[in-house]
Amino acid sequence: MNPIFKSNTRTPPFNYQGVKYEDVQVAIDEAVRITNSIYQEVAEISDNDRTFENTVRPLDDVTNLLVETDGAFCFLAYVSDDEEMRQVAQQADEKLSAFQTLLGFRQDIYESVIAYTKTTEFMNRTPIEKRLVSFIQRDYRRNGLDQPKRQQNEIKKLRQRLVTLGIKFRRNIDEYEDYILVPREELDGLPDNYINSLTKQSTTQGELFQISLDYPEMYPFMETAESEFWRKELFLKNHNKAAELNTTLLEEALGIRLKIAQLLGFNSWAEYSIELKMAQTPERANSFLTDLHSNVQIKANGDLQILLQEKQSHLKDSNAKLEIWDWRYYQQRVRQEKFSVDQFKVAEYFPLDAVLTGMFEIYQKVTGVVFQQIDVAQSWHTDVRLYGVTDSTTNEHLAHFYMDLHPRPGKFGHAAAFTLRSSRKQSDGTRQPAISAIVANFTKPTAETPSLLRHSEVETLFHEFGHILHQTLTKAPFSRFSGTAVERDFVEAPSQMLEHWAWDSDVLTGFTRHKDTGKPLPQSLLDQMVKAKNIGSGIHYLRQIYFASLDLAYHGVDSITDSDKLARELHEITSFEFPENTHFQAGFGHLFGYDAGYYGYLWSQVFGDDMFTRFENEDPIDVGRDYRKFILEPGGSKDAETQIIDFLGREPNNQAFIEEIGLDSNSV
Repeated sequence: MNPIFKSNTRTPPFNYQGVKYEDVQVAIDEAVRITNSIYQEVAEISDNDRTFENTVRPLDDVTNLLVETDGAFCFLAYVSDDEEMRQVAQQADEKLSAFQTLLGFRQDIYESVIAYTKTTEFMNRTPIEKRLVSFIQRDYRRNGLDQPKRQQNEIKKLRQRLVTLGIKFRRNIDEYEDYILVPREELDGLPDNYINSLTKQSTTQGELFQISLDYPEMYPFMETAESEFWRKELFLKNHNKAAELNTTLLEEALGIRLKIAQLLGFNSWAEYSIELKMAQTPERANSFLTDLHSNVQIKANGDLQILLQEKQSHLKDSNAKLEIWDWRYYQQRVRQEKFSVDQFKVAEYFPLDAVLTGMFEIYQKVTGVVFQQIDVAQSWHTDVRLYGVTDSTTNEHLAHFYMDLHPRPGKFGHAAAFTLRSSRKQSDGTRQPAISAIVANFTKPTAETPSLLRHSEVETLFHEFGHILHQTLTKAPFSRFSGTAVERDFVEAPSQMLEHWAWDSDVLTGFTRHKDTGKPLPQSLLDQMVKAKNIGSGIHYLRQIYFASLDLAYHGVDSITDSDKLARELHEITSFEFPENTHFQAGFGHLFGYDAGYYGYLWSQVFGDDMFTRFENEDPIDVGRDYRKFILEPGGSKDAETQIIDFLGREPNNQAFIEEIGLDSNSV
């Protein structure tokens, strides 16, 4: 197979600018043709002649080919600024995903792998090679290939429908556009540079300012706009994102998932899904959330009282009630009023280029690599930056990564890291360099002002780049285990751990610079930021527990025909009243991909916070070597629990997490 991507550090790995509409379909058809040919060859081998090289490795070759094809062509559905190209790539994504679903029902390949496990050669393979074989067998069993043919066909049909629903659900979110139109005099609290960046509309009411649901516009507005009326309007619009289209899609998907799980002998989709994760059972995941809830509620009660008092004092109304659209605003008011922390003033110390320079410096030092920008990226948009990754000791080219950091119409609306090509050991013994991409939505620079990151966005950037490190520095031998191909409730831990660097004074002093004076972030301001850090943290984590609990409930033993009902019933977890006539689940993209696994963000944060204690207490360079060796390099070739214990040298615990959110570990 000819690789789609090139592997030279100093040149672009692929010319995204040169992709034509017709190229996308050709690439998908070619990937399908090659895959079918390889599978046919594997199936035709005599059982007596089966080896790892002729039966198992070709299946990983196919995995690699499909990841590459998706990364070069289907990925454009998320990032291209050409609407027609996004549509073409979306259709290709649906076709390739449907094809991959069908591959999971190849009885001949399943039987070929079973036959191989009965050979003498299999018994002598390495533990990682045996792990790959067992994972392949497990995947086929989880599609029902050990079940009667009639049942297999029903599961296949249901899975194909799930693929279609998932693509439509996510695309509806990404393409959904809504906004509020606000007069200039009602934008009190928002800084001039934010207001000047807004789109203006001329109406019969005069010139109005458009605030969209894009993160760089929505979150600052919710946190800073004094008008409760407009905060509520924007909040409600965001909680109805894609509701008309996605509510029915979600409810259909929930029914299909439950049916598949039952056909496979599971009580629920949660039971089916979590079988593969660290938690292993829904009961353990729910128990984790219940225990966490009892601890977090203590912190949240204090937060709610502080914010309520701030609102009543602000409005001079002792009867004022704290609403769900209020908490971000009053959280910021407390930070500013009591700790002199103004997020927009803080952002003036975080120009994007300075943050990137500082982040690269610390990660290069800790992991022993060099990042080198490539001037001519040949990427999908002029905003995109491209870097090569080289090992600082061996000078080996390890990877490329793209950074697409600013919002555009139709672009993926959140922050995420995408694997465009896996790293793996090739048949000649050399390593295939990885290719990844960060996609985010930070404020775009203007002629007058650079892109300034709020501190929460700095944390997001450090987090997502943690995924890039995981994807690009892996030494897993197979695509099946490459990089972030780990248990879903562990995958966030290596990145969540690295968010702590955004609070380290030595790190921040090294790269922060005021947009006008060039001076670093003052220690006195950082001290105040740290003191204010956990204002509202209890409320934040209650909301996360709500999202995770709702996700598990949606995928429980009961059939869900009204997704609004559960959303309303469980909303009391947040300590706020349910906002009537909203359908936030329709815009909750994690329900496709993290289905029955959203708890993993909290689960993995416990491990991430614990792992970072080594950086706090030991030489960061030495810890960095272990981080690369025990966490980044194995990928999914070892169980996550083993990786954590190897890195920590002990069993993990939740003490660091409890302290991190502002609780005394002795009181919970």
